[in-house]
Amino acid sequence: MVHIIKDVQGALGTFVTITVVHPDISEGISAVRAAFDEVHRIHHLMNVHQQNSEVGALNREGYYEEVSDDTRHVIQRANYFSERFEGAFDITVLPLLELWKESVSKSGIPMDSEINQRLELVDYRKIFVEGRNIRFSKRGMGITLAGVAKGYAVDKAIEAIVRCNIRHALVNAGGDIRAIGGKDDNVPWRIAIRDPRDKNRIVTTLELCDQAIATSGTYRRSFGDILNPKVGRPAQGVLSSTVIARTAMDADMLATCMFVLGAEKGKELIGMLDGVKAFIIGNDGSFLN
Repeated sequence: MVHIIKDVQGALGTFVTITVVHPDISEGISAVRAAFDEVHRIHHLMNVHQQNSEVGALNREGYYEEVSDDTRHVIQRANYFSERFEGAFDITVLPLLELWKESVSKSGIPMDSEINQRLELVDYRKIFVEGRNIRFSKRGMGITLAGVAKGYAVDKAIEAIVRCNIRHALVNAGGDIRAIGGKDDNVPWRIAIRDPRDKNRIVTTLELCDQAIATSGTYRRSFGDILNPKVGRPAQGVLSSTVIARTAMDADMLATCMFVLGAEKGKELIGMLDGVKAFIIGNDGSFLN
């Protein structure tokens, strides 16, 4: 007989749900606890809103010494995707995000001159990782790991669960999802993809087994869309993009790249990666794969 052990906690700016299917309840509970320990650890390292987090201190001072292996790895992996996908993903977009949030809160949009001024601070190539030290080359720069930390936390949670010898589990951090096995040996996990314009409408359902999935789209953004870091304005072209990959961190970043680049260019570049699948909801609501 197997048991379903499930818990939900707030972290990473969202709700994280961890589900374990296992014959021993106590072992399952221990695995869930270990997974949440990892989620909260990553949250405290990379929370941009927390002044004493590594990311918060880096943004405040422009440099950080003796950074953790986790933060360094996430920044370097993010910059790898920035380079490979022509800057469509860029963690230095924080100054632009803050500008848009400020403008929208005042019921307006930024002026072109304001956007152009902030764009001078957006360039992943101006982040320098030197051993265990990280610094920005320009004052006023800042990073956000919102588009990658959730996925990384999911991956670390999965690692913790695997160490507990669990064969069937699912971790979901606000839509960044990774699975161990299926629900059982014969049934995969089923993940619904919702219409960004109507959250009650399911466009399609995808099966997941020992994989990760992430979706980027116009679901929760206060100003409507994800910003294109190259032009400083909301990305357009598709309503949402979904990527299945080996890790949640990679799926998280690739989904954003796909959304920013649009269907044609995004699928062209993602098609060059092994073991990656992409799905798009077009502006007309059509589902493309």
